[in-house]
Amino acid sequence: LEKFKALRIIVRIGSGFDNIDIKSAGDLGRVGQAVALRAKAFGFNVLFYDPYLSDGVERALGLQRVSTLQDLLFHSDCVTLHCGLNEHNHHLINDFTVKQMRQGAFLVNTARGGLVDEKALAQALKEGRIRGAALDVHESEPFSFSQGPLKDAPNLICTPHAAWYSEQASIEMREEAAREIRRAITGRIPDSLKNCVNKDHLTAATHWASMDPAVVHPELNGAAYRYPPGVVGVAPTGIPAAVEGIVPSAMSLSHGLPPVAHPPHAPSPGQTVKPEADRDHASDQL
Repeated sequence: LEKFKALRIIVRIGSGFDNIDIKSAGDLGRVGQAVALRAKAFGFNVLFYDPYLSDGVERALGLQRVSTLQDLLFHSDCVTLHCGLNEHNHHLINDFTVKQMRQGAFLVNTARGGLVDEKALAQALKEGRIRGAALDVHESEPFSFSQGPLKDAPNLICTPHAAWYSEQASIEMREEAAREIRRAITGRIPDSLKNCVNKDHLTAATHWASMDPAVVHPELNGAAYRYPPGVVGVAPTGIPAAVEGIVPSAMSLSHGLPPVAHPPHAPSPGQTVKPEADRDHASDQL
């Protein structure tokens, strides 16, 4: 952070704050909207460019839309990228577009490494045209400071595709996965979901009632992993709590296999592991 003299960020929620001195930032998908709304809370004037977004979103969110990428680059003190990578936007930030940015602007990329030409970025940082850059994604991963064009670039912060991580985000990711599994096995799969594997099979009304008991995983027979609290547990009947009440009672869960002894799970980073006697009952861990 010391390399960013005109931009300071909150490092830990609830541990204080620093001023943000630049005024404008700029794709406005789900992640872009989340960033934009947080930037507004700190007094940013948020511009965005997204040729695929319907008209009217900018008015609903209180943002300013620009019609070209060049307009965004020219008017922004900090440019953030929040778009997918395809053949049309590979090296979106390159020698040409860097020269269209404001002198001394900042660049943040947490989307896809291929959006930024790292050679052009390194040169712009050395010349001072870009005042500082923060990258969580890179053209070549795993990223190493000792290799590649960015190794000698000043005013650069890089993270190994892990800037999203926090203890709360890790928990929410697991909980969301459990919710999506539950939606899938109850047939509540949205029509908008693309490239869903075995969608017809999952949504078949008679699938679970007609399932051969022999194919039921041993974890449905009472021997299950002990997951971290708030993720998924095992009901007293042996059915995972996430699916309790969903699997038809007519479906036998006895398949004649012996109980499965599972090795203890390693805790997630930053997770505190309670002694066995202090843990909540498995049926409460949903």
